[in-house]
Amino acid sequence: MSLDPLFLIPFIPVLLLALTLHEFAHAWTALQFGDATAQRAGRVTLDPLKHLDPLGTVFMFIAHFGWAKPVPVNPANFTHPRAGLWVALAGIIANVLQAVAYALIWHGLRYVAPELLGVGLIRFLWLGVLINLSLALFNLLPLFPLDGSHVLQNLLPRPQAFRFRVFSERYGSAVLFGLLLIGYVSAVSPLALLIGIPRNWLAGILLQGL
Repeated sequence: MSLDPLFLIPFIPVLLLALTLHEFAHAWTALQFGDATAQRAGRVTLDPLKHLDPLGTVFMFIAHFGWAKPVPVNPANFTHPRAGLWVALAGIIANVLQAVAYALIWHGLRYVAPELLGVGLIRFLWLGVLINLSLALFNLLPLFPLDGSHVLQNLLPRPQAFRFRVFSERYGSAVLFGLLLIGYVSAVSPLALLIGIPRNWLAGILLQGL
C-alpha cells in the first residue's frame, strides 16, 4: 500500500473521525435506551483513544483499513423492544451522515468560496465521503461481528433470529476473513464488488461536479 504523505495526511484524520463517531453513536444510542454498559466503560466519548483497537490502528497504516473496539452492550437493560435495532444502526447512520456532511461542505464551497478548493481540501472531502460510505456499507454486511448481523437479527422473527444468531456467531467471522483473504490473493475482490460498486454510485450522487 502507498505511504504517500499526500494521501495519509487527509486519510488518517478522516478514518479516525469516522471510526470514533461510529462507535460513539453505538454507545450514545444504547445509553438513550437504558443501557449504561458502554458509559461505564468510558465509551460515550469523542476521545478516539477510548475507541481505537491497537491492531486495527496498525492496519490503518499498513493496509489503509482499520477497525475500532466493539462497544459493550447489554440488551437486558434496554427499555424499548426495538432498541437493539437502533443501536446496531446507529454507527452506520453516523457514517452516512458524515459522508453527507463532507459532500455538503464540498458543494457549499463550490458556490460560496471556490477559491478555497485546492487539491488538498478536495482530496480531504473526497476521502471523507468515500471512507464513510465504505464503512457504512461494510458494516451493513450480515456477517458477525458486523452491525449488519445485529440489524438482521433484530428484523427477523424470534425463532429465525435465534437460528441466524447461532449460525452467524459460529461462521460469520470465518466467512468475513475468507472474503478479505480472497481479495488479497486474487484479482477479484468480493468485498470490492459488494462495497465498491454501491459506494462509488452513492459517492457519484453526493459529489456531482467533482
